[in-house]
Amino acid sequence: MDGHETTQFLDVDGTRLEVQWVGRTDADAPVLVFLHEGLGCVEMWKGFPAKVADRTGLPALVFSRRGYGRSDPCDLPRPVDFMHHEGLHVMPRLLDAAGIGRAVLVGHSDGGSIALVHAGGARDPRVRAVVTIAAHVFNEEVCVASIRAAREAYATTDLRARLARYHGDNVDCAFRGWNDVWLHPDFWHWNLEEFLPGITVPALVIQGSADEYGTERQVDTIVHGVAGPVVKCMVAGAGHSPHLVKPDATLDAIARFVAELKL
Repeated sequence: MDGHETTQFLDVDGTRLEVQWVGRTDADAPVLVFLHEGLGCVEMWKGFPAKVADRTGLPALVFSRRGYGRSDPCDLPRPVDFMHHEGLHVMPRLLDAAGIGRAVLVGHSDGGSIALVHAGGARDPRVRAVVTIAAHVFNEEVCVASIRAAREAYATTDLRARLARYHGDNVDCAFRGWNDVWLHPDFWHWNLEEFLPGITVPALVIQGSADEYGTERQVDTIVHGVAGPVVKCMVAGAGHSPHLVKPDATLDAIARFVAELKL
């Protein structure tokens, strides 16, 4: 592992996506593919992918979805099924464009949900395992309440300015593309449970015990719904981003999980 990081762009169906390769270069090695949260991007992982790459000895690909970071902007409003589209259509083409033959998906929040859609819906043979951090498979009032609070903060505090440091000209696209769809009346009925039985690869399901965007029902639904081997990990005292507030516990869980995989 040389700690090398390179940022570049990939063309995925005519969309320019920001990507960063982390870790050693090995064309034959499985790749950790990091899928960010609803307000995230490459930089908002804050170096966590590099820590996972270092501990596991695997290279990592981190990318910003359309409308985030330095990727191309997206059209608004996002459709209610945007995560279905990302998982079923964008992810296979991203793996194609990146030349990835074997992947371990590591998704946070919306990224975790998209990873579940891809693993259970596309059933891509390149995906050898899935790690979710605070993923959702249905909507909950606690989530809606937190997203309403975020909308108020975006309008009345320095939240927009802080997000602009990461998203630049995409800041409004990133925030509204996430916030507006989650608060759309039709999104209350959004559900991904249909994809869980199709997940036959090993899965690690992580969530903070104090997650302000979802209850432990999210974790238990995933754990009981997938068809493959699964590990549940509740990170004590952590909120919606356990990899940032409790990085050691989260990293240890992922490293143990990956070490037991037959990749």
